[in-house]
Amino acid sequence: MQSEPALNTSTPEGADAGEQGNYTSNETLVAFVESAVAYVNENGKDAALAEFNDPNGSFIQGELYIYAYDFNGTTLAHPVNPEKVGVNRLNETEGGVGTFLVEMNAAIRNGENFHRIAYINPTRDRTLESKLAYAVQVDENWWLGSGIYTGPADPEIAG
Repeated sequence: MQSEPALNTSTPEGADAGEQGNYTSNETLVAFVESAVAYVNENGKDAALAEFNDPNGSFIQGELYIYAYDFNGTTLAHPVNPEKVGVNRLNETEGGVGTFLVEMNAAIRNGENFHRIAYINPTRDRTLESKLAYAVQVDENWWLGSGIYTGPADPEIAG
């Protein structure tokens, strides 16, 4: 496992924690994703994807949820956007998803697990926010990840 970036994500920059709500730590994010990898190893891909896709399952906890993609860009699991399961999103421009997938695929294959993106926060009225994604390659065909929201989206990332 790669070391975490030197980034405090417990509250967004310049925000009062009471005003913005509680934000998840990097350590919690990494542990959440690693627990999902362990679940795959213990239960197999099909059972794990069913659990990851369950909006009431054990892999959706507040802002944290597990998403899974194959290296071709097809969504394998996404409990917040179930309509995207089975959809290839590599060329999707909304929210920069396609760009994120291309960059995340390359990063994961290079052993890098963290990536900063701007993404819609489903727990905050679908507001575009900065998100630190953490992902792990499961095998040569697919990977899974999650992310933590860290406050208002950086215009450079959102663009």
